[in-house]
Amino acid sequence: MKKSAFVFLSVALLLTGCAKEFNQAYKSDDYAYKYEFAKECFASGKYTQAISLLEGIVTMMKGSQNGQECLYMLAMAEYNSKNYETAAEYFRKYYSSYPQGDYAEQAKFYVGQSLYMSTPEPRLDQSRTVSAITAFQEYLDVYPRAANKEEAQKRLFDLQDKLVQKELHSAQLYYDLGTYFGNCNKPGESNFLACIITAQNALKDYPYSSLREDFSLLLMKSKFELAENSIEAKKLERYQDAEDECYGFLNEFPESDKRSLAEKYIEKCKKYTSKAEKL
Repeated sequence: MKKSAFVFLSVALLLTGCAKEFNQAYKSDDYAYKYEFAKECFASGKYTQAISLLEGIVTMMKGSQNGQECLYMLAMAEYNSKNYETAAEYFRKYYSSYPQGDYAEQAKFYVGQSLYMSTPEPRLDQSRTVSAITAFQEYLDVYPRAANKEEAQKRLFDLQDKLVQKELHSAQLYYDLGTYFGNCNKPGESNFLACIITAQNALKDYPYSSLREDFSLLLMKSKFELAENSIEAKKLERYQDAEDECYGFLNEFPESDKRSLAEKYIEKCKKYTSKAEKL
């Protein structure tokens, strides 16, 4: 018990001493002292304290010998604290202020990396994903032989996958809404048509995506459902289109576990088109 109490007291005194020293540095007018103490905090992983000190001196130190390091360290402290959007802004500021600086290449990379870390799940708005893609592309354009080239390229593939997943989610949502007309612009339109357009655009924009079969399946299903739910004047043309889509699906994905579904659709399409041609 006595030993535990001694350890607890020692830790408490140490923390009190550290807090006192930080407060002294924070209140000090000596920028050099603040800067050196901030470096100690950063090296010790005390990023919150480092940020508090660096924010107060970064403007004053601009143009000085340590100005570059101060701004870059502030950006890294924000990044390590998982304040990714703030970190991205500071990395941008560094590159803008010191395009030929000692940390210019790293700052350019970490703009993209910070945005990458802040991107949401695919179902949500992907504007930050697009910004991250732009940032990494700019990094690779400016530094084609960059130290982090492979990592940046990998991040680009990961980010593109998020955009593809977002499009797949949107297409699936339209398909699931089906014949619900509450969100359609004109009488006779359906969510199946919106699914078709979304899937076709995704296949065009991301032709080598690993989700290509998923989009193609939604496209086939939507064209069939669109034909099924069309007015009589449009049914023949749409059944023919759906049948063509089914054959296209079978040709591209002959081993698909949805092969039987495509064949079922073809049979139904033929049944209607054969009957219509006899009239």
